[in-house]
Amino acid sequence: MKSYHLTAGGGIEGLQVRNHPDPTPGPGQVLVSIRANGLSLRELKVLDGQYPLPITDGVVAGCEGVGEVVAVGTGVRRTKVGDRVAATVFPHWLDGPFTLLYADQLGSSLDGMFTELAVLDELAVVAIPEHLSYDEAAALPLIALTAWNALTGGRGLQAGESVLTLGTGAVSLAAVQLAKLAGAEVIATSSSPAKADRLKALGADAVIDYSQNPSWSDEVRAVTKGRGVDHVIDPVGIIDQSVRSAAIGGEVTLIGASQGQQAKAEPLAAATIFQTGAAVRTIAVGNRAQFLEMNRAIAVGNLHPVIDRTFNFSELPEALTYYRQGKFFGRVIVSH
Repeated sequence: MKSYHLTAGGGIEGLQVRNHPDPTPGPGQVLVSIRANGLSLRELKVLDGQYPLPITDGVVAGCEGVGEVVAVGTGVRRTKVGDRVAATVFPHWLDGPFTLLYADQLGSSLDGMFTELAVLDELAVVAIPEHLSYDEAAALPLIALTAWNALTGGRGLQAGESVLTLGTGAVSLAAVQLAKLAGAEVIATSSSPAKADRLKALGADAVIDYSQNPSWSDEVRAVTKGRGVDHVIDPVGIIDQSVRSAAIGGEVTLIGASQGQQAKAEPLAAATIFQTGAAVRTIAVGNRAQFLEMNRAIAVGNLHPVIDRTFNFSELPEALTYYRQGKFFGRVIVSH
């Protein structure tokens, strides 16, 4: 089998292709033939040596992977040969809040998913929705689950509440789809009229052009008749305006900060928090129990993730280079 191994800090150019004998699952383990991978900013940060969690030099890269179970070890009860499954990004995080006890992660401290065959613990995989192709299901383990946790893992999204998503990154697109699936009103931001149209096609009820409205939190309050939104999904780190957009007692989920730092966003002041009483929480993807919950919702709602472009497994470095250019709308997928 063939795998792509990372060189810590070596970037895309540091990926090394290696051939290995096909592995055999041990007790409680399953062998998965990988059919598709998802790409994300996380992969670039790991390859560039800029990721906050530990990176083990030489491990198989990639945290998002889905495929078919082709063999099982002794004692396996929940999974059988032929099952279509996704790997959980944090294989030891089964339920409850995230702690450092669960920090081992595929594709950074543990061998990951940019491989043809992967051995995983039985509890480190979940069944994927039947209506999704492998390419579509590869959009779920990291990005979609992050959006699901952002919407449901804190105070919890209720039907009829309002959600603000920032930009057209993959987490925001998934949050739009999942929020609409839950019966929420969705406001999104974008600086592109073409992308605004696509956001509305996904279900966004209103789109604010932040290039024309630098103080876009004022526009959010105007759209909501001064009330603000119940949930803000912030993957970029514009935290001051995110809090200003929140309703009294609302919630801001912070997923990323790098873009806000690059844009020299206004720092968050204590007085701003007191204006709304909004809670600010940070998240790290989601646990296995949340993954199962999300997949049930996706199956019932017949939701299909947004795919921008698909590359072959042999084209993985080219796919990562395309991702780094940032011209995509939706997920970039590597298909086996």
